[in-house]
Amino acid sequence: MTHIDIARWRLHNQRIGTQLLQEPPEVVRWLVAAQAQDYAGAKWALGLRLQTATDHSIEQAFDAGAILRTHVMRPTWHFVAPADIRWLLALTAPRVHVANAFMYRQLELDERTLKRSQAVLVKALQKHRQLTRAEVGEEFQKSGIVIEDGLRLGYLLMAAELDGLICSGARRGKQFTYALLADRVPSAKTLGHEEALAELAGRYFPSRGPATVQDFAKWSGLTLTDARCGLEAVKAQLEHQRVDDQEYWFATPPALETARSPSAHLLSIYDEYVSSYKDRSAMGEAEVGGKLKALGNDLTYIIVVEGQIVGTWKRTLRKEGVVIETNPLTRLTRAANRAIGLAAQRYGEFLELPMTVV
Repeated sequence: MTHIDIARWRLHNQRIGTQLLQEPPEVVRWLVAAQAQDYAGAKWALGLRLQTATDHSIEQAFDAGAILRTHVMRPTWHFVAPADIRWLLALTAPRVHVANAFMYRQLELDERTLKRSQAVLVKALQKHRQLTRAEVGEEFQKSGIVIEDGLRLGYLLMAAELDGLICSGARRGKQFTYALLADRVPSAKTLGHEEALAELAGRYFPSRGPATVQDFAKWSGLTLTDARCGLEAVKAQLEHQRVDDQEYWFATPPALETARSPSAHLLSIYDEYVSSYKDRSAMGEAEVGGKLKALGNDLTYIIVVEGQIVGTWKRTLRKEGVVIETNPLTRLTRAANRAIGLAAQRYGEFLELPMTVV
């Protein structure tokens, strides 16, 4: 097994380009959790794994509560399925609270303040059902909870998400809302700690493999000890190979044929193809990685050809359609450029807008 094999298997197992799924909730359930702080990019991450999908169809699933967006696993938003949200929070939220502890202290959010804010939040949402971030801030202010800036409000809301009190509501125009988790998900399964570790590991490695236990720990936010415990519980169902002194775990290898022309995909930098792993060396040469790092905060979207990161792209929405600007970081063949053009066309179809590549 080579790094190229690892990259191609990961694309296949993540349902990118092959074995496309039918409905948005299917993608979220397969991935267990999909990073979603870049909402536009996260919707596209679901769309490119579906046989037919539009930005509008993803929005519909989100507004209906078929997929939820909340803080879980790491201090960032993820899409999760309603059936998974409670056991995932029970497993990973304590670790996120630990990661947030420094900011809680900086913002003077002690346990008493957090409990008080959550009582106010629950009462307000019982009355109004769904509230925007600004409306929640107003409720806090009326109750004497100081919101000096957006950061304090953000951590109050994140803590309530992690404690399983609130999650995403339907969008109101372009604004996100919050709703009570009890209203959005009246019931969902709960699991004991070891059972939850096994559940998460048993779904991570088939959907992300080949991957190492260190990759699993980084993605989940679990301790390496817990990650190993989860893997131990399910490794009899997996296969493994050692590559460059690392043990890679995966479900049965897919029967991948050598394609006549290369495959290309336009991804968000937060796509699970990137964010699922600690070691990303299988995705591109060190030279390309250095160029990506040099872009810093300007980097949002990446171009992947045959599983390798080869460049970046930007989108600009205009009245006449969407303009996609590509920036190769390495020399590309004509076939690769044609494949990138087809990937851009698919993105335009997802947005239901005319598309131009520059």
